[in-house]
Amino acid sequence: MTGKTRPFAAFEWMIAWRYLRARRAEGGVSVMTWISLIGITLAVFALIATLAVRSGFRAEFVDTILGANAHVTIYASAQVDDDGRVSRALQDFDAMAERIAAVPGVTRVAPLIKGQVMASRDEGSAGVEVFGIRHDDLLTIPRVANPEEAQGDIGRFDEGIAIGSGVARELGVVVGDRIRIISPDGAQTAFGTSLRVSAFEVVYIFTAGRYDIDRTRVYLPFSEAQIYFNRDGVADELEVMVADPDRIEALSLPILQAAGERAMLWTWRDSAGGFLRALTIEDNVMFVILSILVLIAAMNIISGLIMLVKNKGRDIGILRTMGLTEGAVMRVFFICGASIGVLGTIFGVILGVLFTIYIDPIFTAVNYFSGGDVWDPSIRGIYALPAELRAWDVARAVGLSLGLSFSVTLFPARRAARMNPVEALRYE
Repeated sequence: MTGKTRPFAAFEWMIAWRYLRARRAEGGVSVMTWISLIGITLAVFALIATLAVRSGFRAEFVDTILGANAHVTIYASAQVDDDGRVSRALQDFDAMAERIAAVPGVTRVAPLIKGQVMASRDEGSAGVEVFGIRHDDLLTIPRVANPEEAQGDIGRFDEGIAIGSGVARELGVVVGDRIRIISPDGAQTAFGTSLRVSAFEVVYIFTAGRYDIDRTRVYLPFSEAQIYFNRDGVADELEVMVADPDRIEALSLPILQAAGERAMLWTWRDSAGGFLRALTIEDNVMFVILSILVLIAAMNIISGLIMLVKNKGRDIGILRTMGLTEGAVMRVFFICGASIGVLGTIFGVILGVLFTIYIDPIFTAVNYFSGGDVWDPSIRGIYALPAELRAWDVARAVGLSLGLSFSVTLFPARRAARMNPVEALRYE
C-alpha cells in the first residue's frame, strides 16, 4: 500500500464493505446503518410520492378546466337598450365569431346563452347553470363529448337536454325522463312577474370529471335557450377555444381586436389563475419541508459514521502505519456513508414509483380500512386522487438525496483521515 494507488481502488471498497456489514460486537454500527438506510428510503419515497400527487392533481385540475370550459370568454360591455334596461347581449355574434375564428391559434368559436335556473322533477330540485349551445359546438367540448362516463345519445341533443351526472343524481333522473327548468325572470303581467317553466327530455348524461361541473352544468340547444331566456337574435357570450391554452396571454390582444370595440374578454387563467398560483406556492413549500426530512434522515449517516470512526480508531492507526494515505482513509469512510445514501435513494425511488403506479388500489384499501370516503370530491373538485410521475420530479428527489448524503459524509470521513495514528495506537 506504500505505492501510489488510484482513488477508490478495490481495497478501499473492500474495507468499506467490511465496516458496513460488521456487527456491533466487532466494532461495527450495523444498527445505525439500518436506521440511516431506512430513513433515507422513507424520506425519498415521501418526496417522490408527494411530488407525483401534486403534479397529478395540478394536471387533472387544469385538464378539467380546459376540457369543459372556454379558454377565452368574449362578452360585451354594458349598454342601455331602447327600453332603458342594461344589456350585455352580443347583437352580431355570428360575424364576430367569424372574425375571431380567423385569428391564428383559435380552433373554435361558439355563441352561448347562459342562465341560472332551478331544475326539478317530482320532489327533487337543484340549482343549475344552463348553457345554450349548438349541437356541432357541443361535440367539440372534450370532457362533454368524450367524458369519463356517459349515458344516452349526444346525437339526440337537439331533441332534449344534456345534464351532468351530479345533476342527474340530485334529481334522481335517467335518460328518457323529463325535467322542468324554472326561471323567476318570466313575463311581466298585471300581477307581477310570472315564473318561466319549460320541460325537456334528458337525452344525454355526462361525467366531465369535475364535481362542480357535473353537479351544476346543463346544456340546452341554442335556439331553445334563446326562446327560453328571451334572447331572440342575440347571444350572451362567445366561447373561444385555442390550440395552445398555455399561450393564451399572447392571443388575448389579437382576439380582443378581432372581436370589436365593445368586446371584453375573460381567460381561463383569469378564472383559475389564483388557485394555480396557490398550488405553485404549496408545491414549493412542500418541497422545502420534505427536503428538510431528507436532510434529517441524512444526518443519521453522520451519527453512524462518527461512531464507526470511534470504534475503528485502532484499525485506522494500523492502516496508516502500513502506509495508507489520508486520502485513502477518507475515501473508505466516504464510501461507507455514500453507499447508505445511494442504496436508500434507490429503494426510495422504487417505493415512490410503485406508489404512483398503484395509487388507486392503495386508496381503495385506505377507504376500506378507514370505513369511509377519505377523498371528498365536493371539497377537492375531482373524483379521485391522481398521481403523475415526472422525470424532473424524480431527478430532483434523487439529486437532493445524493447531494445531502454525500455532503454530510465528508465531515466524519475527513475526521477519520486526520486521525493521528500514534494517538490511535497509544493505549493498544
